Amino acid sequence: MKPLFLVGYMGCGKSTIGRKLARVLRLPFCDTDNCIEEREGATVFDIFHYEGEERFRTIEREVLEEVIAAEGAAVISTGGGLPAWGGNMERMNEVGRTIYLKRSAENIASRLSPYGRQKRPRLRGLNDEELVVFMRQDMAQRDPFYSQALQVVECEGKSDEAILREIIDFEAE
Repeated sequence: MKPLFLVGYMGCGKSTIGRKLARVLRLPFCDTDNCIEEREGATVFDIFHYEGEERFRTIEREVLEEVIAAEGAAVISTGGGLPAWGGNMERMNEVGRTIYLKRSAENIASRLSPYGRQKRPRLRGLNDEELVVFMRQDMAQRDPFYSQALQVVECEGKSDEAILREIIDFEAE
């Protein structure tokens, strides 16, 4: 079995669904943002803030390659921007199965806790209205990359269990 890469915008549920999917499939789970933080000894926010987005994206690609080399069959939750940088989406499609967890900006904004906003460098300081406007614009730029996924799962109005079933049923086809 190849790695399963969950892609989608920040806050769409990649880590939550990924953990549940890994448990059901009895596979290891990896969150690339957590791997980055462990490897670098710093939070994603601090890397963005002190070293810049370009340095973060370089580290992110290195971690992606490390995960691909180490994990084999696994469920991998990617950072929201990872698919849109440096050929990462193409790389994931080469070595595994990509699954786009798709939600609207409004739905994601309503799901984000104040802590969820604070830990994401690009969302800090935005009020509710600014958050949705920012997300819509950012998602429009990233959607062409996300849409290259082998499977697109429309998540709105679905329970985690229904999303898992859709992913698993697609795998069985």
